[in-house]
Amino acid sequence: MLLRFILGLIGVGFAFILTISLISDLTTFLSSPPEESAEHEFHKHPKHLALASDGPFGKFDRQQLQRGFQVYKEVCAACHSLNLVAFRNLHDLGYEEAEVKAIANQWQIEVPTVNPETGEPATRKAIPSDTFPDPYANETAARAANNNMLPPDLSLITKAREGGAAYTYSILTGYQRQPAKLVREFPAAKTPPGLHYNPYFANLNIAMPPPLTSAGQVTYAPGNPAPTVDQMAEDVSAFLVWAAEPKLENRHRSGIAVVIFLLVGTVLGYLAYRQIWAEAKRKVRATGALDPKNLAKSRRAKAKSGVTG
Repeated sequence: MLLRFILGLIGVGFAFILTISLISDLTTFLSSPPEESAEHEFHKHPKHLALASDGPFGKFDRQQLQRGFQVYKEVCAACHSLNLVAFRNLHDLGYEEAEVKAIANQWQIEVPTVNPETGEPATRKAIPSDTFPDPYANETAARAANNNMLPPDLSLITKAREGGAAYTYSILTGYQRQPAKLVREFPAAKTPPGLHYNPYFANLNIAMPPPLTSAGQVTYAPGNPAPTVDQMAEDVSAFLVWAAEPKLENRHRSGIAVVIFLLVGTVLGYLAYRQIWAEAKRKVRATGALDPKNLAKSRRAKAKSGVTG
């Protein structure tokens, strides 16, 4: 009893301390609420972006994926790696085997290797089984070339960032001059030298300079849309969706097949249930076992039997 009393007293004391702490925190919050930050007021959610791969029935637009790969190759690959994608995966974009071999062989960054004769570090031309090589030798070199910022690998960027493809599209098209209102209200949030204002980035200031600066920066083949900044940003975002989930179309097809199977199975199960129990229900109705009077008589008989027994 004494131990129970002591434990109860400790619990009451603990609850009292928590209550005092809660009241203190609420008083502090109400008397001096936290100030709004520049990020809270000026940060924007990703723009709307509609891609052919969206939705449960979405499919990749191969022509758009090829344009997006071209943008990655000519613009993004100078700083960003694609470590989880191999050159041979480009077959899925519609490239022939000879084209894939040519792309790998002509890639501007060679694959690190070791000279078998000397054991010294060396490089070689890429082959289709290689993944896209990193543009930097290591993290230190990458930071040294980018104002101490590490360019992220783009293999899973559309799955790793909230907003997915819309996020990358918004970042690529969202560079602008820092609003004067922001500087007036939050002088400490002025974009530092070496950074660039982008309201779609989490803290408003991003180290990456605008990669897409003008229309025609990448030359598309005849028959494709004009390579405006918006179009190039949309195309490379679609390509990065494919890079992050190259089997998306298979997953959609499998999902639809499973849903159809479950629907058919449900219907067949219901019909089987009706078929199996229909005869039993007819017999029950024919004998009058479900008649209220018969049920009452049965209950009375069972009760009487129990008493006499």
